[in-house]
Amino acid sequence: MIKLLSVAALFAGAATLFLGCKKNNIEEIKAFYTSESFPIQEATNFETLFTDSGQVRFSLKAPKLLRYEADGRDYIEFPEGLELVKYDEHKKVISSITANYARQYVADRKWEAKNNVVATNANGDTLKTEILYWEEKEEKIYTDEFVKIIRADQIITGIGFTSDQKMQNWKIRDPKGTIYVSMNNQQPSADTTQTTNRNEKTDAAPLKGALQLNKPTQ
Repeated sequence: MIKLLSVAALFAGAATLFLGCKKNNIEEIKAFYTSESFPIQEATNFETLFTDSGQVRFSLKAPKLLRYEADGRDYIEFPEGLELVKYDEHKKVISSITANYARQYVADRKWEAKNNVVATNANGDTLKTEILYWEEKEEKIYTDEFVKIIRADQIITGIGFTSDQKMQNWKIRDPKGTIYVSMNNQQPSADTTQTTNRNEKTDAAPLKGALQLNKPTQ
């Protein structure tokens, strides 16, 4: 009888230990593998068009797309970057954005682009930054980070940027300086070269011609 009781107690202890471990493992698994950990949709070489009243407004291309559900706030992730192009009613390109990483919050209609972000408008002006936000409802784009705007005749740098989504009416919150570009194919004089602002990265400008550097604008 004593032996039987001992065996029964041993099995009861083992069962309790097993159930306890099983319960803890389940809790740990639930905590680790949340619904946000795995995408509910996945696509490669993704391309799509966004239309409004039968007219194409945007086109989107991405090497990879992942869709997640996180506490009722669905979002779409583009871990390998994207190219987003906006068109007017005549299907003419009026702006575009490329980035190495992006995320779209579906319900909020808000986009977040990161890492090597490049945005252009119909005039050929180019914005370069590391983080850029686009709010579709408000029809605006903005960032609090360092920005560089490359135009036909100048390069403008600063901190913080706001604009309409067409990038036509934009403003730099804290301008740092302006580099004026001459397209007359003349080499800058020695005096002009010596006034180069070393804080500016002039090698990023995809423009030909001599650089004429003036004092930073206020």
